[in-house]
Amino acid sequence: MENNFKDKVALITGASFGIGRATAIAFANKGAKVVLADWLENDEVLKTIQASGAESFFVKCDVSSTSDIQRMIKETHKKFGRLDYAFNNAGIEGVMGNTVECSEENWEKTISINLKGVWNCMKHEIPEILKQGGGAIVNCASIAGLVGYQGLPAYVASKHGVIGLTKTAALEFAKSGIRINAVCPGAIKTPMIDRITGNKKEVEEQFAAMEPIGRLGQPDEVANAVLWLCSIEASFVTGISMAVDGGWIAQ
Repeated sequence: MENNFKDKVALITGASFGIGRATAIAFANKGAKVVLADWLENDEVLKTIQASGAESFFVKCDVSSTSDIQRMIKETHKKFGRLDYAFNNAGIEGVMGNTVECSEENWEKTISINLKGVWNCMKHEIPEILKQGGGAIVNCASIAGLVGYQGLPAYVASKHGVIGLTKTAALEFAKSGIRINAVCPGAIKTPMIDRITGNKKEVEEQFAAMEPIGRLGQPDEVANAVLWLCSIEASFVTGISMAVDGGWIAQ
């Protein structure tokens, strides 16, 4: 994938931590100009990218807000004049609890960020990417978008929805030069998994034991999949949901 992204512009939501952070840095290391979008700024990511010599800037964005998304796209165009790639990664796990225990507030917040946010980002990203004659979008789903997972009904529903939305958008814009795919991470060592495990080593070890590969994944491993899906090496790949899960759903 050397030089695939030189002088191209990549937009990453949820870019401050975890998988988003790793993907932003990976794009920068391949020569892309990077837009860091998140509701919470992390100066470390911006400084790391700029120290590598790549161009980057941060824009505050709550993906459940249409006005925030519109501003994100407007500032991207103002700063770099184009958009080539987008990784719609922002998401939350919501509150743990079974389907009966899930509150309406938790349901609406989780769906609004994880599913509506991806739809709304694509709604505004696609016209900008079309101006360049094409590009690629990757949406962050989850293995919980491929199989059920007890105790997170809103999260599971939202991630199943992301996969369906990805397939639909991929078909709609396949002939327009935009490839749209999803990644489905398994248990990845991120702040989200830390919250789910309560930062308890024994619980983390239980998650690792459920992975056939025998360990948790690393954010960089998901980032590599995202970059491949955006690269010319994946030029005949669109509408897929790629599991990056150490073999979890193969069981």
